[in-house]
Amino acid sequence: MAEEDSTAAQQAAPEPELAPYLIEAARSSRSKCRTCRRKIEKGKLRLGILLEGPYGTGYLWHHLTCAARRRLEDVEAAYADQAFEDGLAVPPLSKLQALEENAAKERANRKEPPYVERSPSGRSKCKNCGEAITKDALRVVLAREISFGSQVRVTPIYVHAGCVRAELQSKDCMTPTDGFEEQVRQNSRLEASVVNEALAAVGDLEG
Repeated sequence: MAEEDSTAAQQAAPEPELAPYLIEAARSSRSKCRTCRRKIEKGKLRLGILLEGPYGTGYLWHHLTCAARRRLEDVEAAYADQAFEDGLAVPPLSKLQALEENAAKERANRKEPPYVERSPSGRSKCKNCGEAITKDALRVVLAREISFGSQVRVTPIYVHAGCVRAELQSKDCMTPTDGFEEQVRQNSRLEASVVNEALAAVGDLEG
């Protein structure tokens, strides 16, 4: 009887409470980074951020470096909590903070569509007509809504200047026609004469 009571008590014992953060080497290659959406390879450092929901409690995983670039406050909190086992080779916090600083600079310098640029190679294709955009040719960068599984994102796409009008009429295009020329002039970093050349190829969008 005493043995049965002991067994029942063990079965009723609550599970240990999970810490809000966990830094560890991935135990397999099955998890995906919630920041970059890529697989986290076995042995790579990952940051788990505890999520409590109606269907249970568990960690949402991120590459440690991805988290540093996008969620530095969580990384700093995990380091403050020493949310990793002794002996785990984690990088110094200052190195991760430097990643965030560089990422912030990149975001500040990132151009927003629409804008005109020269194609750096001949590998890109026009997302409207499907033809190649030759190296050094002028191309217009627009925004298009693209589905990734269950998620929908707005991403930049490249089109020939002559294909801009058709692409702007596409249901997935997120670049508005109103104020298009003004936005292109404001966002482009090429000489005004070059931008004018591209806009001339785009043609009248109101006709």
